[in-house]
Amino acid sequence: MRGRQMGTGLKTAAIGLGLVTLTLGPQAQAQDAAAAGFGVPDTAQRPALRSPGRLPPRPDGQDITGAQSAAGAADTLGQSATPATLPTGVFDLGHGLTLSANYTGQAAANPVGGIRQGRAYAGQLFFGIDADLDRIAGLAGGALHVAVTNRHGDNLAGDFIGNNTSVQEIYGGGQTTRLTLLSYEQKLLDDRLVVEFGRLVANIAFLNSPLYCNFQSNSACGNPTFVFKTSNFTFWPVSSWGAHAKAWLTDRVFVHAGVYEVNPRHQQPGDNGLDLSTRGATGAVLPFELGYSTSFANDPLPRNYGIGGWYDASDYADPVRDITGQRAVLTGLAPATRFGRSGVYARFDQMVWRPDPGAVQGLTLFGVAMAGTYGRLVEDYFLEIGALQTGTFAGRPFDTLGFVVNTQRFSPLALSNIAAVQGTLGLDRALPRQQIMMELNYGIQVTPAVRLTPNLQYIINPDQTRFPAYPKNIPDALVVGAKLSVDLFTLAGLATGPGAY
Repeated sequence: MRGRQMGTGLKTAAIGLGLVTLTLGPQAQAQDAAAAGFGVPDTAQRPALRSPGRLPPRPDGQDITGAQSAAGAADTLGQSATPATLPTGVFDLGHGLTLSANYTGQAAANPVGGIRQGRAYAGQLFFGIDADLDRIAGLAGGALHVAVTNRHGDNLAGDFIGNNTSVQEIYGGGQTTRLTLLSYEQKLLDDRLVVEFGRLVANIAFLNSPLYCNFQSNSACGNPTFVFKTSNFTFWPVSSWGAHAKAWLTDRVFVHAGVYEVNPRHQQPGDNGLDLSTRGATGAVLPFELGYSTSFANDPLPRNYGIGGWYDASDYADPVRDITGQRAVLTGLAPATRFGRSGVYARFDQMVWRPDPGAVQGLTLFGVAMAGTYGRLVEDYFLEIGALQTGTFAGRPFDTLGFVVNTQRFSPLALSNIAAVQGTLGLDRALPRQQIMMELNYGIQVTPAVRLTPNLQYIINPDQTRFPAYPKNIPDALVVGAKLSVDLFTLAGLATGPGAY
């Protein structure tokens, strides 16, 4: 998601990852949630900062190069002389103000496997405002961004499957209404430097991609789940004070760094995001990345490569020991408090096939590798690989076909808790070291405003850190799901969508 257009709907439309997307670049361009590393809301997540020339993603986080934004993307393809259009789903009020509103619903059932069979539904309503201060007040490069979300529903993974990674990314962050974003953005040095500060979340700006939320599994959407299991990386929709800056060293190479307050009080059920104090803060998380990024404007096969990491300079609960030094899972006492964790990652996405050089349709591959480097962590590493085909059959240019598979490697610390509890029950069995999650889906652009994504998910070795006393390994689970994404302004005829020109 890139593009030089100002904040018109960028952040608003984008915000749907989120969606708060920044247009950067030198050229035109409560318990379940915390444990699961729930992601950025499908319709309230914001994608990572954009590099030159790429359109912002839709508010529900669908692939920017695919169905969700293909309608506008044609205007930014290299040789086109047509002015860039508003992102899909964005309602232009004029005078520098744009609005976005969308709804995402995710249904899931596990007819096979898990602790028991069941079904669940979770949803999110998102509303965003983007103000271009250049047009409003003559402040060149300035913009204000506001987002409000409402989350509701239940968690199939926690209630029926028993594992710690949700199969409904939209679940988490407190099933409530909250102020999710309130920020100021400033572009400098001919848009080569973009700074944003205010009430933010780290996972929208870092470790994010518009590809990821073509999937419903929280292991992939909106960010690789490892970072939430091994740090206090802040997540949508739970905002806190923060700032980040992205600098383009060339039209393809950037450096990006940020700092975000860690405050467990904001993660409590019922928090509405209106407490702007730092009372209860325990430190900060500091992500960083060096990246290489192209777009349709400067590359026939756009690609994004990045290496980075984070330092979590905040308190966290020891995964094993209590305040007396004994095993907390057996004593029931509060866990000991530790300080400082860190991790590193490498990730990529690369379009590998584009049948029509004048269109955005084609096949893109993506992958992520993550590992912990310091601290008492419950996972050792995370690996992911996936593919997304945009444009599937004749007459279906905005449909997508996607597959992703990832693995989470549990640390000896995490497994020792399960083994200890099992031992007290007289059980002695081998514990799986890795949880493998995969998803196959087909995204159907039903109308310019409505997108439906039926999906099949399969979980091998669902982790039982949530239920260490379960007397056997949790059976592998098959999940049947469906994601509904609706751009409300497009539905009302006030904005455009894929296929509506």
